[in-house]
Amino acid sequence: MTLTRRPSVVTSRRKLLALAGVAAGLQACGFRLRQPSDLPYSRIALAGFARRSHMAEAMRRNLPPSARVVDSARDAEVVVQALDDRFTKTVVASTAAGQVREFRLRATLRFRITEPDGKLLSEGAELEQMRDLSYSEASALGKEEEEATLVREMHNDIAEQLLQRLAAVGRRFPR
Repeated sequence: MTLTRRPSVVTSRRKLLALAGVAAGLQACGFRLRQPSDLPYSRIALAGFARRSHMAEAMRRNLPPSARVVDSARDAEVVVQALDDRFTKTVVASTAAGQVREFRLRATLRFRITEPDGKLLSEGAELEQMRDLSYSEASALGKEEEEATLVREMHNDIAEQLLQRLAAVGRRFPR
């Protein structure tokens, strides 16, 4: 016969009180979980992006439920025009034998925000994310997965920043 020990009610209450204390402390300092941007636009056109742009896909994924991407600028309330959507991967460290030890991943988006008729709402701006990735031939497959995850996170970060800019433009130029 095996006896299993159940946690006492006192231990459970202590844990609950500790969690409540942590939550209250975080709330008191102004901490809030990341919320989707409150966009004043419901129809957004993405122009100038490559056909299979990872950045444009990240924008679509990060849009709040109240907004959607439309195909034509004339059907949109605002147009995000990509001036330069680039991803680069460069070697930053290697061994004396020429084996790569570290890469630098960089995602850059230069863009401007306009109304459908072309009126400029936001001058050209640039958002950039950069990550360093160590590399080992012995774990190449795992490093490929890590790289794909980092690239996805970089594009999502840029998309979130762009949505915050869109929200700010909407407050500055209300419809």
